[in-house]
Amino acid sequence: MGTYAAVVLAGGAARRMGGVDKPALPVGGRPMRDRVLAAVSDATLRVLVGSADAVPAGVRVIREEPPGGGPVAAAAAGLALLDSDTALVALLAADLPLLTRSAIGKLLGHVAEEAAVGGGERRPDGACFVDGDGRRQSLCGVWRVAALRAGLDRLAVERGGSLSGAPVRALLAGLVVREVPWSGDGPPPWFDCDTDEDVRRAEEWAR
Repeated sequence: MGTYAAVVLAGGAARRMGGVDKPALPVGGRPMRDRVLAAVSDATLRVLVGSADAVPAGVRVIREEPPGGGPVAAAAAGLALLDSDTALVALLAADLPLLTRSAIGKLLGHVAEEAAVGGGERRPDGACFVDGDGRRQSLCGVWRVAALRAGLDRLAVERGGSLSGAPVRALLAGLVVREVPWSGDGPPPWFDCDTDEDVRRAEEWAR
């Protein structure tokens, strides 16, 4: 699949589910966050941003600043742990229980395919899945670390130094994004669980 790191964001408040530790909810007998981490088991470094009582061996855990500061603040915390020579990172929500290694490989492949483009065209800064309605699933994507760091620096200046509450779309504004529809076998890897009904649907798919 090529060399990449993975940052999994697990700090959401899960307000629509009563504030439970959503990534810890089991699907197919395993916590959702562990299923996401398993999908990137070949990453050179795996970082979980959020709180967790137990994580798989080798996974580093960090909290965003401030805690509960949202996905952009969490992405900044995760990227801060990456080596300076890390070129690509899978930036993933922790509530994607149907994510697979093959889906990550597909995204990596799209970034690699577009590594060099001619005619003055900019190479893509990353690739993410889109759903059937064409909506980007930005937290199910692979990105160039340099592009994300530049976005974080820009946002920090625009927001007076604070990334708390910043939306992901603001982080990705101006980036060249390869949008990837899912055409593989099985359920969509970008399916996220925001409600109890979503968890039940994922459980049915995972059987």
